[in-house]
Amino acid sequence: MDFGALLRPGSSGPLVVLFSPLTFALLLMVAVAFVWLGFRPSAPTQTVRTRLDGYLERDDIQVDDGMNQPFIRRVLVPPFRSLIHLLGGLLPRRILESAHAMLQQAGQPGGLTAIDFLGVRVLMALLLGVGYFVRFGTQAAGLIAARNGFIAAALGFFLPYFWLRNLANARRHQILRAMPDGLDMLTIGVEAGLAFESAMVKLGEKWDNPLTREFSRAVAEMRVGTSRDVALQRMAARCGVQELDTFVAVLVQSSQLGVSIAQVLHTQADQMRTRRRQRAEELARQAGVKMVFPLVFFIFPAMFAVILGPAVPSFLGFFAAMSGGK
Repeated sequence: MDFGALLRPGSSGPLVVLFSPLTFALLLMVAVAFVWLGFRPSAPTQTVRTRLDGYLERDDIQVDDGMNQPFIRRVLVPPFRSLIHLLGGLLPRRILESAHAMLQQAGQPGGLTAIDFLGVRVLMALLLGVGYFVRFGTQAAGLIAARNGFIAAALGFFLPYFWLRNLANARRHQILRAMPDGLDMLTIGVEAGLAFESAMVKLGEKWDNPLTREFSRAVAEMRVGTSRDVALQRMAARCGVQELDTFVAVLVQSSQLGVSIAQVLHTQADQMRTRRRQRAEELARQAGVKMVFPLVFFIFPAMFAVILGPAVPSFLGFFAAMSGGK
């Protein structure tokens, strides 16, 4: 076959058609397409990016718009909290740590932090002290007004403390009352085959009191990586109940020594029931002493008024007749 004749000018063979400008352009387009396919993102990456864009562009996602909040929360609360933080930071660190411990024992009422609580105390002291001077300061002498203003400021400073202490005492009392039944339920769950953490979770699902909420918080700390001993010790520190401190200490020591946790729970539950009975007997013995005050100051005067009241006019008439006869 004469290939030279096929490549001569003017020939119309297949090789001439193959090397024509149109064919060269097509080949160049194919090469560019292959280069683009080689450098384009892979299909999984593009799919993931498309899915993420779809999530970000969803219309049902509610954006927290500050303008939708009430006027007080948008305008007044931020400067008020800034003022509270500023005033709370002026107090010593020792008072700050004490307030933090008491807030934990009270269950963090209102989501207050230690600085917030101390700021509220200082702010109430300033408001009551200055308010007294504004309202009554001009009606009394200088020293008397200063004394009364100081008393009002001290009252405003200590009232939140008494309120928080009452909350902490009430919460400790609730935890103490719930401990015997709670330990009984933990014992039943562990003896039935549940793990200690699972028994705590079940107890939190069945009951709702400060003790079960602390158990649920301890389990949540364990799930994020905190060891069981540390989580239980933090729980005891937050509650501030002596019986719970003893229970946690015994539980931690038993786990370190390898003692059966079911046996420890059974023993601790029995001791808690005994202590509950002893506390009930102690309160019953104190009832007689506590009834003396209302008996002497409220019941006896009413009884004397009912019994001796009708005879009072006769006695008065008798004494009047005796004095008139003389």
